[in-house]
Amino acid sequence: MSHPAADSRLPDSDSGVGRALEALRALLIPGEQLEAWAIQRRLFALAHRRAIVGATTGRFIGVHRGLIGGFTPVDVRWQDLHDVAVKVGIFGATIALSVSPTTDLASNRQAGTSALVFPGLRTADAQGVYRLCQTNAQAWREKRRIRDLEELRAKSGGLQLAGGGGSFPPSAAADEDGRSPTARLARAKDMLGKGLLTDAEFEQIKARILAEM
Repeated sequence: MSHPAADSRLPDSDSGVGRALEALRALLIPGEQLEAWAIQRRLFALAHRRAIVGATTGRFIGVHRGLIGGFTPVDVRWQDLHDVAVKVGIFGATIALSVSPTTDLASNRQAGTSALVFPGLRTADAQGVYRLCQTNAQAWREKRRIRDLEELRAKSGGLQLAGGGGSFPPSAAADEDGRSPTARLARAKDMLGKGLLTDAEFEQIKARILAEM
């Protein structure tokens, strides 16, 4: 469910939805906007208050409300979201997130991942939250790919890809400094194996290296 205007469609009798949404919005920081949200269906909350999840301009937020008041929030920055999946069933949809925290702007992920699962969400709303999660996860994957390419390029002494207009380090450099054709080709293969290069980019690099030998 996207945009605050959607609140007007809430059933008057479902006051719990309004309270859950209020708890979710209470977590927003200045300048942050709630872009989509989904609440758990009553069927999945017989022993506790319903959970609510939201996608904002900067993160994913999940809120579990307590039976006797208060709520327990969990949030995931978009750059920490490793993967997201949605499974639609007869009685609702489940959103599952795989989280792998980062230690800086885009790269250097910490080892291991953790999982967050929110079952029984209203289907249409859950799909809206999922689409925003997927969009932001893909955007950050591309940022990390570019960051890793830049770091590898710097380590290789200026390796440039298609469109860069540059060339590889001189083939006359010694093997010891990692600039020989053999070392550069090995780095390119490693980058291909890690998914940092496409097949076309690897073939272009390979052709340049072989042309210098």
